[in-house]
Amino acid sequence: NEVTFSIDDRGAAKAMKLNTRTLAMEELIPNFDEQFYLSSVHKGELYGTYANALRPSEVAVLNGSGVEKLSHINEVVLSQYQLGETVEINYKAPDGMDVQGWYILPPDFDNSKKYPLILIIHGGPHSMYRNQFNYLWHQFASDGYVVLYTNPRGSTGYGSEFANVIDNDYPGMGDLSDLLSGVDHVVGKGFIDESRMYVQGCSGGGVLTAWVVGHDDRFAAAASLCPVTNWISMVGTTDIPAWTFEWFDVPFWEDPTNWLDRSPIMRTGYIKTPTLFMTGVLDIRTPMPQTEEMYVALKEAGVDTVLVRMNGEWHGTGRRKPTNWFRTYGYLTEWYEKYPE
Repeated sequence: NEVTFSIDDRGAAKAMKLNTRTLAMEELIPNFDEQFYLSSVHKGELYGTYANALRPSEVAVLNGSGVEKLSHINEVVLSQYQLGETVEINYKAPDGMDVQGWYILPPDFDNSKKYPLILIIHGGPHSMYRNQFNYLWHQFASDGYVVLYTNPRGSTGYGSEFANVIDNDYPGMGDLSDLLSGVDHVVGKGFIDESRMYVQGCSGGGVLTAWVVGHDDRFAAAASLCPVTNWISMVGTTDIPAWTFEWFDVPFWEDPTNWLDRSPIMRTGYIKTPTLFMTGVLDIRTPMPQTEEMYVALKEAGVDTVLVRMNGEWHGTGRRKPTNWFRTYGYLTEWYEKYPE
């Protein structure tokens, strides 16, 4: 009479139980805000993987008291290090939209000091950041950055209306305001050096990074990874042309207005922020020409820019080879440390 399953909800992966007769649904761990991914059942016990803000996934089991970790593989490395605290935030965009996010503080954080900030934007755009360990973000935090990540409108885990509000309206002013309001929220806490704020993202996050700097000059530098910059040229070269056509109300040959208005490359004349572009050479989701087009445009417009072609990588720049992960981190860090000059 019962079905148990995992569901993404407000930045958490929760184990849920559904009574198939009454259709009543409940959380197996009430108010759970971390990550448990159910994968198997044995003798009535629920097994899966468990992760939180301080540790990657470990094998775990659900019992009466909550989650019990059965493996401790990550302790071999991570127990040697002090990690920064992850803090949840909830704030409103100017139009009243409720947005959830988190920021990671540097280890040995001192509230009386000022720290640089990196805003990291997720891809998708239908995706969800969560209260979960991320190697790159903790590396940035250990370098002294406050790392901010949020779930702007269009994200999953907050209901269909929240996810679908960006349909035919992406990138748009709504997701832009959600992201910048998150920055304002953290800046308002008084420990951010506003002259050293940075923004980055990959895929849909690369789109929104280019979109942000095309509308706002507050960031000292930006890094747009594997972005879409020109929707019209994108649809003819990507491996998801059907999805791309569906993203717009009419084909571009009937009316190119919306296609152009939502292409970050068309905002080139407004961009002042030094912007690094980095894409995998083998990428067919957001192909290299998308990066090259906007890199050339910024060069022509006199904006500081760099193009990194990541050999051996598909969609994303540090997934196939550990050495490319380190290269990605190194290129980003070197770029941010240059600005402000």
